[in-house]
Amino acid sequence: MIIVAGPCVIEDRSDILGLAKELDHIGYRLGIDIIFKASFDKANRSSLDSFRGPGMEKGLAILAMIKRATGMEILTDIHLPNQAQHVAKVADIIQIPAFLCRQTDLLVAAAKTGKTVSVKKGQLLAPSDMKNVVDKLRKSGCEDIWLTERGTFFGYGNLVNDMTAIPVMQKLGVPVIFDATHSVQKPGGLGKSTGGNREFIEPLAKAATAIGVDGLFFEVHSEPDKALSDGPNMVKLEDFEAMMEKILDIKEVL
Repeated sequence: MIIVAGPCVIEDRSDILGLAKELDHIGYRLGIDIIFKASFDKANRSSLDSFRGPGMEKGLAILAMIKRATGMEILTDIHLPNQAQHVAKVADIIQIPAFLCRQTDLLVAAAKTGKTVSVKKGQLLAPSDMKNVVDKLRKSGCEDIWLTERGTFFGYGNLVNDMTAIPVMQKLGVPVIFDATHSVQKPGGLGKSTGGNREFIEPLAKAATAIGVDGLFFEVHSEPDKALSDGPNMVKLEDFEAMMEKILDIKEVL
């Protein structure tokens, strides 16, 4: 089972290294390899005043440090085609954000890196629409494609999860990841920032596991309520291991 975990955005160099090491230790204790995730730039923040991260150059240097220190694989996202080749020097998996999943030039640039490309399904798309995304990547030379389900717009400021999206996208012949943390977002719910319902992360992750999802994605933070981005829908680090034990028990039953 693919497990991706890490903070929404790189905030502090020493704090994020400590978080990565603890996630690596949790993975060791659980007998799983955790892929470390963090963004160097959050280009789609609600407000111009919101924290975006350290930028590509500094952010990639920090991710490279984490990779050397822990041996973990790295996943991070890109927002512009010209970022792809730079990010590919550090990242093992390049992520395409949900709002950008139809951007042809971005998909082609990611495909040409030769890396695994993980695309989040847009909140406005039907799962069957992701066939076109997969086709673009395959025709551009990408051989390792992941799709990620992260909820669908339900009115204003709310997301819902249609679990049938998982088997629908699996029929495209690619692994499907369930993003349990962004799925509980309340887009724009706090006015100038996104809200969320952290309490629903675990039950949704369990549900996705029970129907046979290929992997899970979690944003994890040592102090989510003090996080500079996506705090309301991040898992507390202290709760992550116990939650994963329950999820892996469900996986074992299957």
